[in-house]
Amino acid sequence: KNLDVYLDLGYLGFAKDYCCKSIFMPSKSKKSSPLTEDQRHFNRQLSSQRVGIEHSIGGMKRYRIISDRIRAHNLDNHDSAMEACAGLWNFYLST
Repeated sequence: KNLDVYLDLGYLGFAKDYCCKSIFMPSKSKKSSPLTEDQRHFNRQLSSQRVGIEHSIGGMKRYRIISDRIRAHNLDNHDSAMEACAGLWNFYLST
């Protein structure tokens, strides 16, 4: 697909399972070789871009329908619940 994907180190195998235009993932240090200054700078840039998204997801999880199990068999209900929570969170931010 034609997507740019920003990930953290929790998704190391993502590239094997999904096809994307580009994947941005922070560099991981090893005991034998610490990160270079360029790698640290890149990691800081990625984390500063992701922090807003992480805060939004955390804000939407205030509505327990997202963080708890949804007992609905129709997948449209899952999408509707996510859309409603996103709308409520945007309304909260605008006030």
